[in-house]
Amino acid sequence: MNNIRNFCIIAHIDHGKSTLADRLLEATNTLEGRAIRDQVLDNMDLERERGITIKSHAIQMCYQHANQSYILNLIDTPGHVDFSYEVSRSIAACEGALLVVDSAQGIEAQTISNLYLALEHNLTIIPVLNKIDLPGAMIEESKSQIIDLLGCQDEDIILASAKQKIGIAEILDAIINRIPAPKGMIDAPLQAMIFDSVYNPFKGVEVYFRIFNGTIQQGDEVQFVNTGKAYKADEIGVLRINQIPQPSLSAGYVGYIISGIKNTREVKVGDTITHVKHPCKEAIRGFAEVKPMVFAGVYPVESSEYEELRTAIEKLQLNDASLIWSPESSIALGSGFRCGFLGMLHMEIVQERLEREFDMTVVTTVPSVQFHAIDKLKNCIHVNSPSELPDPSTISEIQEPFTRAQIITKPAYLGNVIKLCMDKRGYLQNQTYLTADRVELTFKIPLAEIVFDFFDKLKTISKGYASLDYEIIGFEPSNLVKLDILLNEEKVDALSAIVHRDKAYELGKKLCAKLKELLPRHMFEIPIQATIGTKVIARETVKALRKNVIAKCYGGDISRKKKLLEKQKKGKKRMRQIGAVEIPQEAFLAVLKLE
Repeated sequence: MNNIRNFCIIAHIDHGKSTLADRLLEATNTLEGRAIRDQVLDNMDLERERGITIKSHAIQMCYQHANQSYILNLIDTPGHVDFSYEVSRSIAACEGALLVVDSAQGIEAQTISNLYLALEHNLTIIPVLNKIDLPGAMIEESKSQIIDLLGCQDEDIILASAKQKIGIAEILDAIINRIPAPKGMIDAPLQAMIFDSVYNPFKGVEVYFRIFNGTIQQGDEVQFVNTGKAYKADEIGVLRINQIPQPSLSAGYVGYIISGIKNTREVKVGDTITHVKHPCKEAIRGFAEVKPMVFAGVYPVESSEYEELRTAIEKLQLNDASLIWSPESSIALGSGFRCGFLGMLHMEIVQERLEREFDMTVVTTVPSVQFHAIDKLKNCIHVNSPSELPDPSTISEIQEPFTRAQIITKPAYLGNVIKLCMDKRGYLQNQTYLTADRVELTFKIPLAEIVFDFFDKLKTISKGYASLDYEIIGFEPSNLVKLDILLNEEKVDALSAIVHRDKAYELGKKLCAKLKELLPRHMFEIPIQATIGTKVIARETVKALRKNVIAKCYGGDISRKKKLLEKQKKGKKRMRQIGAVEIPQEAFLAVLKLE
């Protein structure tokens, strides 16, 4: 166990994490010859196309140092804020972390928030200043930022360039010399934590775990503590580029277990694995609960694909534990699911993964939150989507969830952050300077204002330096109305939204204008109307495609042309009565893109 090191890499997006991981794999000869390629751990097409890490990946490396053989377990982490849940899971399975900072950009937000996550778990931090070969590298400024943040010494910072292979040997030596070996007792009852899982159509659910105490052998009877299910360890092993089966694994190791689990619901990330005969006394403290930022409906395009979509979401949730879902139905779209996402990028990625990995074409609706409608008899009705809101004449008030939001930012962005929160109907409750360079703001904000684009805007105006945490403090009455969108005089419930009355007119106007751009032209005129109840508050019209019926008339009497135009007009009117308006997927996402 003294020769095992478990570590992760934490950094802001695009600071060179995946490239550094590639160099470490090459230096330890984990990759050879034709297996070498860029971003080898980013094995999803989406990750390569966008240049971002979406999933955390675990890989084992063997390294010779001072005539001793060491096992290094790297658990790679994403950099984007929407995937911070993946980062928290990786950190929980490690003893140390490489803090990678781009010397041309300096320390950025995600670096800070992930660093605090690592420090909460008492991880040993090794600061690495990457991309020192760039012409715009600010080496001394970045060094002083790292020293201020960590309180470390100048000589603790490793200068590196993953692209040019500079400083890789020093990083490997620092991992062995600075990161402590795992603690744990090999003779104690088995205590292993699940930090990830993936569905294999041939072998069932593959579970990735880190052993804290005890030993597991192939063929052992094991139990998942939280679900209470027992399984036989058909295959256990370590994660190299490919899975390598082993007869046994002991404390400190990171590995995988295949037990032929077919039901995806039986595996919970953060659960503890122990032996059936000699169970451990207590489960390992799991991860923090997921807090979805955005809720939206996900529906199959064909209603017959509902069960297939359910299976796809279940399998995807195995691999992405931050996805939360429950069934719901809509008049316009049929049966589907209400999903909770960590942010807008997470929502886009889930949608793309459903399309690519499971061949499911889905329609995503406008994000929203749960409201309470209080009727005249003081009964409380739970409203999860705008279509469930009762007739306004039967309601005495509508309540919406309010949150206590804590925002940590730099004093330089204070004015912008306060203005954004005020625009989102927030009230400033408290303002505290944690240090000279960090200020904490406490706001009371409606949850409905947070789930839209609040998080993205907060990151933009603070150049990524603001972090947000929120908790729901209860439901309070608000002046809310249901904004409906009518296409060709028919309600599209998937585009409806419950909004504050003061913002309804502005939102309705923008939404009509956006839909006018996105809807394809038909052979008949399409009116787009935004309404509150029976009152139309905004309107746009998509003009009809017109065939020039009088092109073949030349010369002769004008009445002939009039007759043809009149005939065409009647045809258009009839077409409009029976015509169905096709709504492209972009139209449902239009609301999200409104500024």
